[in-house]
Amino acid sequence: MNFKSIRIGFSVLALALTTMTVQAQQEEHSNANVRLGQKALLDGDFKSAVTYLEKALPAEEKDPSVLYLLGYSQFQSGDFLKASNTFGKVIALAPTNANAYYYKAKANNTLAITPSSTMTDAKRLELLQSAIADYTKAISINKTDAKLYQNRAIAYRDLGIIRSTEGGNTYNKVAATEAYNKAITDFEKVLSYDTARKDIQTELKKAKVYRDLLK
Repeated sequence: MNFKSIRIGFSVLALALTTMTVQAQQEEHSNANVRLGQKALLDGDFKSAVTYLEKALPAEEKDPSVLYLLGYSQFQSGDFLKASNTFGKVIALAPTNANAYYYKAKANNTLAITPSSTMTDAKRLELLQSAIADYTKAISINKTDAKLYQNRAIAYRDLGIIRSTEGGNTYNKVAATEAYNKAITDFEKVLSYDTARKDIQTELKKAKVYRDLLK
């Protein structure tokens, strides 16, 4: 995970913890394991949070808030496959939760680019396409969130890379060009919110180079 992703992760974490603190002040959850999971999360002990929140199931399996906390803890613990599955359950219960789409997409994108001797290129392609679809859904819910465009741009760029890898069974020059063009559009959208983002300026230039090298 690169520095930009970590920075965004900390920002979202701060928002999540603030929200949880307010909720905790208003009303304590009736399930002791959920309360322990919340405390562990607030302490930054994500692995313990996962343990407690998993113990809260199946009693709380229909509560999207509890599942969200579990998915977030799994994500921060580095268990991206479980996080993706858990956020999928959150979405099924709360289909307008843009953050659930965001984390499910981010988990799948991370899985797609993680070196693995067992994952096929076709599976990586599937994960990236799923990530893009989830970011797109999140954007339809929250059209002004720059981090959604930024992360979708990264997913499009990664899709372009896998589509432009010659010799692989996912190689497709036309599809690669299209993916890079969409990444460029999204990076430009991020810059429309903040033109001083040098990290995004760099990513935009790189995406253009990757695309142009295909020609």
